[in-house]
Amino acid sequence: MPNGARGPPRRRIGEGGGSMSNIAGKAYAMNVLTPIKPWKTWLQYLVFRLSRARPSQLGGLLGLKFIHFARWVVIRRDQWPVLHKDQPKPAKLLQNDYMLFLSNFNGTWDQYIDAFADGIPTGLDLLWYTSTKYPHSIPIADFKNYISANQIQTRYYYNATPGAAQRDIKQALVMRDELVALARLQPTATPAEFGRAYRKLLARVQRGFGAHGIAPAASPATERADAARRRYFDPDTWGRDIPQAPASSTGR
Repeated sequence: MPNGARGPPRRRIGEGGGSMSNIAGKAYAMNVLTPIKPWKTWLQYLVFRLSRARPSQLGGLLGLKFIHFARWVVIRRDQWPVLHKDQPKPAKLLQNDYMLFLSNFNGTWDQYIDAFADGIPTGLDLLWYTSTKYPHSIPIADFKNYISANQIQTRYYYNATPGAAQRDIKQALVMRDELVALARLQPTATPAEFGRAYRKLLARVQRGFGAHGIAPAASPATERADAARRRYFDPDTWGRDIPQAPASSTGR
């Protein structure tokens, strides 16, 4: 890590009442909330329009195959949800509007930030241009410190395929289509024809035989999250720490 870089926000994963983490198998969930002065919010909307009109500014993002999803959205002061009638109106308490950045990716926090800054430094500077105290994506140490300071930890993160990365999913879909086509050939093909088709299929889908499962621990956070998740989903431990209700004297 570069000198002076803070690194990902530290948090005890799997402790404090069985809290979940923002790591699920091979995937990491990131949420970053940065303040914007209200008089600059219109400029942020203009930046979004420019990024859509000139997608080449974010072209490097499409080449980062380990990223599942990335989105930037503006939340105005009066747009925060009011969950109770006695809750103060957000606009009366907040001095800033905010930009929320959400992303899911494979790998570690440092790998993601490094690749992001290397792949689309100009695009990042454009999208975070209006955020207060944004230091630019280069030098990387300042950028990492800014992201770390504004990142909101994920209390619950569900991943339907924790053992599969984005490429694993894409290759599995290709494999499925190939196997369906081979199955349709089987009733009409001779054994020799089927054998040739099978061997050609193996040559085409070699990349689809990657091992699924939890990736080797690339960081202590990943290792701790995996251990906490195993404890959380172990059926032998469910309910051990939950006090049982006393039996009713009426038998109901």
